[in-house]
Amino acid sequence: MRVFHNLNELTPFKRAVVTIGSFDGVHSGHQNILSKVRNLAKDCGGESVLVTFYPHPRHFLFPEQDDLKLITTIEEKKNLLEQFNIDNLVIVPFNKDFAEQSADDYILKFLYEKIRPSFIVIGYDHRFGHKRKGDIEYLKWHSKSLGFEIIEIPKHEVNDIGVSSTKIRHAITDGEINKANALLGHNFQLSGQVVAGNKIGRSLGYPTANVEVQDKRKIIPAEGVYAAKVSVKGHMYDSMLYIGKRPTLESEIPEKRIEVNIFNFDSNIYSERINIEFVSQIRGDIKFDDLEDLKKQLAKDKTDTLHVLEERKNTLSLIEEEQKKDLPKSAVVILNYNTVSHLKNYLPSVIEHTPEGIEIIVVDNGSNDNSVEVMKTEFPDIRLIVNKQNLGFAGGYNEAIKKIDTDILVLINSDIKVKSGWLEPVLQEMEQHPEVAIAQPKILSLENPKQFEYAGAAGGYIDRLGYPFCRGRIFTTVEEDWGQYEEQTDIFWASGAAFFIRKKIFDHFKGFDDSYFAHMEEIDLCWRVKRAGYRVIAVPSAQVYHLGGGTLSYGSERKTFLNVRNSLFTILKNEPRKSLPLIFITRLLLDGLAGLYFLLKFEFQNIKAIFKAHWEVFPQLRKRLSLRKIDEEQIEKIRIAGPKVETGRIHGSVILTYFLRGKKKFKDLKFKQLDQSA
Repeated sequence: MRVFHNLNELTPFKRAVVTIGSFDGVHSGHQNILSKVRNLAKDCGGESVLVTFYPHPRHFLFPEQDDLKLITTIEEKKNLLEQFNIDNLVIVPFNKDFAEQSADDYILKFLYEKIRPSFIVIGYDHRFGHKRKGDIEYLKWHSKSLGFEIIEIPKHEVNDIGVSSTKIRHAITDGEINKANALLGHNFQLSGQVVAGNKIGRSLGYPTANVEVQDKRKIIPAEGVYAAKVSVKGHMYDSMLYIGKRPTLESEIPEKRIEVNIFNFDSNIYSERINIEFVSQIRGDIKFDDLEDLKKQLAKDKTDTLHVLEERKNTLSLIEEEQKKDLPKSAVVILNYNTVSHLKNYLPSVIEHTPEGIEIIVVDNGSNDNSVEVMKTEFPDIRLIVNKQNLGFAGGYNEAIKKIDTDILVLINSDIKVKSGWLEPVLQEMEQHPEVAIAQPKILSLENPKQFEYAGAAGGYIDRLGYPFCRGRIFTTVEEDWGQYEEQTDIFWASGAAFFIRKKIFDHFKGFDDSYFAHMEEIDLCWRVKRAGYRVIAVPSAQVYHLGGGTLSYGSERKTFLNVRNSLFTILKNEPRKSLPLIFITRLLLDGLAGLYFLLKFEFQNIKAIFKAHWEVFPQLRKRLSLRKIDEEQIEKIRIAGPKVETGRIHGSVILTYFLRGKKKFKDLKFKQLDQSA
């Protein structure tokens, strides 16, 4: 999520879907609006933009009033909105100039000039401009000439949001944290700085961090003891928290304090900012006769707190277990060859975001760097399979997978970084649809996450002549991802960078064709699988981030050689007999034209690569054609339906469309699906 504090620093948004408001608490009602905004942005290929104000307009306009307490400070609000996948947060400084601008200026100089919305999702009672003279009808009137559309949030929804906010505030001040959390849809949070105390808690055996809340408008829960979770430097700890004036020590400590006893923690965190999540109230504040009685009560409080937190953990575990029941037995397998830096940089994200119960395996493919040593010392809990020599992508995986017992193989490159939810949607889809043999997530660029990555993008396609391309990438043109390819769909081939396949299918076809060494082997395997009637799909709701070019750069001579040779091998193996001669000869001629193209660019190494590829293909023509019978027998043994090779293959030439007609993007292709049989 991008955060803007200065209106003059705004960068252009793409088809901005905007909502405006305080969003204090980011509670369940707000989350419904955020969901509408995200879905609308997705549907129109735009970006979600939330506009809020700091300080709160009421605090600025009526500073003498102290009746509105904030459920979330601006920092807490930022953290929550990040979790709800808003693309952009614009925090408008609410000052005298902004407050006194007219309704026209608000629309023209603020909304239109600064944000350029395509849609504004707003409440029926939204008011703006000096003395709140602007309303939604005035906004609608302007929208006709300025080219944006108003999506009105109905009265009952707006009223429910207001009522919820009031109920949440009352619940917090009454200490009813369970009720507040249910209305919020997340735990109530409080953040502050750790300051020095008088160390009385330590003398009682319960050392506490004294927390100072800088924003005096922040709502504080009722006095008492709470079960809580505390985040310190990115790590979460179980905790027992106290709010009150410590009546047992009232002569010494007259003001209200917030003190938290962090379990199993003994570090100096003075001056650190910590974030507290309230789970449940344990008891109200009590005055004891002496410190010994207080100490006994604290022991009971800790027991009660641990019980509450354990119950919460068990509840969450049950939810996770229910979710896991929908996932097939799976293993994530990462092939590594001399990329120790990738293992250090990206393997931790895979470990963190892969659900428990799914095995992670690293296959070292004969590396001569220190990859094996690093795996053994830095990742000792990760299973390591060592191939004695570099067998290439195809052979390396084939050899290792013989030693893996699972239902679904998730093959990912060592330069893949992932986030939460990166594989569950794909696995669930494969579990629900046994005819789906192979799948891939959406693949985005690690260096530019708003852009598709060359190797796979949002799913692989192929043209009539066997040239592969992707939703989001045709030849060297890589599109930005603005939600245009979010629908789940059948494709022709899945990228080897993030390749999901059923183990029994992989085993039946003896895996990848290891004569390929690397490149195009996934397309060949997908083609064979589709000939047996299975489906290959892309699931863009799951996504990974790929660095790309980790082993061979995209423009290398070796890669050109492998792509040309292996593409011809794939056609010889899979193209229907009646169309094979014409397509094969046409491909040879087009390779010659590609050589002329490289000549004009003085890329002589690529011309050499094409000649070398052809030189290897011709001596193998007879052998490759004779092996077709073996492939056909394999296919018939596992067939479940008629061939699916027409899906994801277009009737026409992507080369002509791209180079002669200038159609550079997938959405511009007008080809019909090719209707053919294997």
